[in-house]
Amino acid sequence: MSAQNTLVLPYGGDAVAEAARLIRAGEPVAVPTETVYGLAADATSPAAIAQIYAAKGRPPFNPLIVHVALDDAERYGRFDTAGRALAGAFWPGPLTLVVPLREAGGLAAAVTAGLATVALRCPAHPAMQSLLAVAGRPLAAPSANASGGISPTRAEHVLASLGGRIPLILDAGPTARGIESTIVAVDERGARLLRPGPITLAELEAATSANVSQPFAAGDGRIEAPGQLRSHYAPAKPLRLDAGSADPDEWLIGFGPVTGDDNLSPSGNLDEAAAGLFEALHRADAQARPRIAVAPIPPDGIGLAINDRLRRAAAPREG
Repeated sequence: MSAQNTLVLPYGGDAVAEAARLIRAGEPVAVPTETVYGLAADATSPAAIAQIYAAKGRPPFNPLIVHVALDDAERYGRFDTAGRALAGAFWPGPLTLVVPLREAGGLAAAVTAGLATVALRCPAHPAMQSLLAVAGRPLAAPSANASGGISPTRAEHVLASLGGRIPLILDAGPTARGIESTIVAVDERGARLLRPGPITLAELEAATSANVSQPFAAGDGRIEAPGQLRSHYAPAKPLRLDAGSADPDEWLIGFGPVTGDDNLSPSGNLDEAAAGLFEALHRADAQARPRIAVAPIPPDGIGLAINDRLRRAAAPREG
């Protein structure tokens, strides 16, 4: 991929219009969602999807989330009663539903990585909602960073990772949730949690009035949705988990009473910790100390998602 100038524009009507023009021309653009910044492109165009994979260096067996307007979701996927219940409870918002694909919907085959399912999300952030409306296309949008690296929660994170590879970044400041969407598969096997996120297991089960299984924890190597690679979300430095104190060569990210060099939430608030997780990892990666340590995070509520991201960030890089 040849180098290009990457323009950063503050979010607004003119910036969205320029982003939509690029989308319709088959180019990818970075845009904020309520979770992290995404690299959006026309989900119906094989050439545009190829641009996403090339810019990120993403493996082709890893499917993409397709962002859609609320009224358009059933054009691309088949929803049963449980799927509609989850969509009704949490859309627009940080929930991705993996449902059987409607082949007549016209999505590019590379979006689903050859699977018979599609990952759909109706986002809540006004920037992504505006871009969907003005571009008039469903938008495939993985996180706007090089594949496997720390997810971006600010425009400057995107620029540091993908600058020179994409034409435009829409800058709407830091994202609110700071951690990627919850992913749930809904099919004849019931509802299955494929990736924990801001919508907690308890909230999912309350919306469906049924148990939600957790195959994401099994680690059997099957890729059904984004974010399931063993090594993912990773800083460039080695990462040690459940650290009560720092070794001399470590930058310690604390939580609660473990103060550290940085702290995800001095009060022990897990929502605050999730919102600041990736930004803290970016800061730690920029320090002179060659290693990173992270304090223990309780596995309650959204803590399940925080620990999932940290385990994948600490796993050895594959390949």
